[in-house]
Amino acid sequence: MHDSALNTLFILIGAILVLAMHAGFAFLELGTVRRKNQVNALVKILTDLAISTLAYFFIGFYIAYHVDFFQSAAVLSVNHGYELVKFFFLLTFAAAIPAIVSGGIAERAKFYPQLIATFLLVAFVYSFYEGLVWGGNFGFQAWLTHTFGAPFHDFAGSVVVHAVGGWIALAAVLMLGPRHGRYGPTGEMFAHPPSNIPFLALGAWILIVGWFGFNVMSAQRIGDISGLVAVNSLMALVGGTLAALWVGRNDPGFVHNGPLAGLVAVCAGSNLMNPLGALVTGAVAGGLFVWMFTLTQNRWKIDDVLGVWPLHGLCGVWGGIAAGIFGQKALGGIGGVSIWSQLIGTGLGVLIAFGGGLLVYGMLRAVVGIRLDEEQEYMGADLSIHKISATPKYDQ
Repeated sequence: MHDSALNTLFILIGAILVLAMHAGFAFLELGTVRRKNQVNALVKILTDLAISTLAYFFIGFYIAYHVDFFQSAAVLSVNHGYELVKFFFLLTFAAAIPAIVSGGIAERAKFYPQLIATFLLVAFVYSFYEGLVWGGNFGFQAWLTHTFGAPFHDFAGSVVVHAVGGWIALAAVLMLGPRHGRYGPTGEMFAHPPSNIPFLALGAWILIVGWFGFNVMSAQRIGDISGLVAVNSLMALVGGTLAALWVGRNDPGFVHNGPLAGLVAVCAGSNLMNPLGALVTGAVAGGLFVWMFTLTQNRWKIDDVLGVWPLHGLCGVWGGIAAGIFGQKALGGIGGVSIWSQLIGTGLGVLIAFGGGLLVYGMLRAVVGIRLDEEQEYMGADLSIHKISATPKYDQ
């Protein structure tokens, strides 16, 4: 079989695995939100995927890689259609941005303004930063290499995907404000416990399995595949799980988000680290998630429903830095990384994501509004937006 055919099959399998992760995002959100918002969680993730595809196909992929698809099918199918399938694979990453944001803004965001935000974020904000890091645009990586001896290393998107998604989500959450009834007038808190732990757990498991496509297939060619990436991903999820179990005192929501925190953090350096470094990276991320989730909700009164800023935003930042630490030869890594390049590349990602998020959501808030009114929120997004609940009960 030709190499190009094998490469196409390899990255197609990766694309399918990451596509499946969107079911994980959906069920993680469905299980965490209150019952009156479950349908909305499912509809959002699927429609966000559809909008993201159009935004990335027509605009985003060109901004990132200067490749477009306005040619005949005969031209597009050269090399077994490898470039098309590469687009499909990278689209599933791009579509993770609104899927991450969705969990933070759950239960009180308007539906159609969020679809507009999805289009703008995927087409412009995400793709601009993706192009800087993975597309070689504007000489950013060349400058880092010249100045610090190594480019910014983000193998599978700790920063490009997760930190960017998490920091955009923080901007959106701050713009929306907390859910009605979450915090009292004198600062007291009212808990909104997860509606369905089994669905939450199912979402986490789907994400865990799909993540091996996310990380391993980031090699993009079968000749570059590395078992190191797979085992590092495994060790990071184990570290994240056990740290979240311990720090979160057996809380099932924390236990099932712990492996996701570890996997977010290991993406960047998964092809460089020693498995022991990946274990530590994951464990730090699991503890960081529990600690910061509690701090943001309880102390700072930031109503990030699924904790996507701590999980993706902060653990993604930690992942970018961890690649510069545990990727070093002195700590058993492969080397070829600079801690300064990691810090600068990560910091720039945070600035672009948070700034872009404030710009997009600020503009939408001013023009069309981004929040359901109090009565709609009280009824729940399911009945207010979709006119049906997850488990309708009809009088006999």
